[in-house]
Amino acid sequence: MNDITLISITLCSGLLVIYHHFGYPLILRAFHKQQPKHTQQTCQRHYTNSPKDGDLPSIAIVIPAYNEELWIAEKIRNLAALDYPSGHLQIIIGCDGCSDNTFTVASAAVKEPECAHLRIKIVNFKTNRGKVALLNELITALDSELIALSDTSALLSIDSLLIAAQRFKDPDIGVLNGRYHLLSPGSAGEAAYWNYQSRIKASEAALGSTLGAHGAFYLFRRALFEPLASDTINDDFILPMKIVAAGYRADYENSINALELEKSNSSQDHLRRRRIAAGNFQQLLRLKQLFLPRYGGVAFAFISGKGLRVLMPFLMISTLLGSLLLAADYLLFTALAGLQLFTYLLASWELLYKPQQSNKISKLLAYLVGGHIAGLIGTLRYALRLDKGRWTKIN
Repeated sequence: MNDITLISITLCSGLLVIYHHFGYPLILRAFHKQQPKHTQQTCQRHYTNSPKDGDLPSIAIVIPAYNEELWIAEKIRNLAALDYPSGHLQIIIGCDGCSDNTFTVASAAVKEPECAHLRIKIVNFKTNRGKVALLNELITALDSELIALSDTSALLSIDSLLIAAQRFKDPDIGVLNGRYHLLSPGSAGEAAYWNYQSRIKASEAALGSTLGAHGAFYLFRRALFEPLASDTINDDFILPMKIVAAGYRADYENSINALELEKSNSSQDHLRRRRIAAGNFQQLLRLKQLFLPRYGGVAFAFISGKGLRVLMPFLMISTLLGSLLLAADYLLFTALAGLQLFTYLLASWELLYKPQQSNKISKLLAYLVGGHIAGLIGTLRYALRLDKGRWTKIN
């Protein structure tokens, strides 16, 4: 390989790395600022029955649960506190072959006085079949106008359903996302990352649609649901984006909040991100039509966000190796190689030793680099068919 080819590959790889991490978010932010601000008009129901309740859509909240005995009771109490007419709301909890006391704890919680008004059904499946099989079976049996999916460890703001009902008056909206919060972030880098993701979601919505959803809480129109393939990994991306591919919009509502109670540790986070990375690769293959120009801003976001994210570990390796090979002959690449090595060494030190006296920048770098390492492993394992789509809880 001659120098011109190697220089071209190295520079192109580096520019794509910079674009994905900095250029794309800046473009999204600039576009978002130009859009008219959305003003949310909420119902002032205040838990009081009203004739207007009859105009609200029926909603079914589906909660898949696998070994969730720590969180399921608080989840049910939180659902009981939501301000929405009980006649228009039903809750289905699917215990997916739990080996702990999830079903027993949930059954006791629904008998508490403050939960007595809920129309709730707990389905206790004897064997663990995986989240996707559970969702396919439970959602297909429902006839509510809107379906909400939520994690057991996420608490919802009390007016979430009222706000959602207002937003779904727009017939173009097929999916609605809320804002995801962490009660106890595992690290400063994790907290910064999810704040960044919330801003990205809002900006993507301004382009046409958010990309995917967060399993903590999102809603969609029941009529648009199509059963998922049994080996689907990132169901909370594939499901909403199939609706977007059908011509509907996935929107974002900052005033709907889901608070994550469960704190992840570094090993949990690594495994979760590996699985997400495998799912990212899978969804590029299964939603490749979203790359077509006719999807406009959605295609741009899908390429710049999800497409480049799958390639990012490989582009980073290509940039580093190319810089090292060229460093002896070109001052520019000597500087670039040094900068990359310093960045990766700083991130590695943070990841391996977790020093208490470190700044936010090093913590964020560590979280990003750790994510790309997990992404590399997850993508390769999926490409080599070492992973399957079965849902198991990460402990």
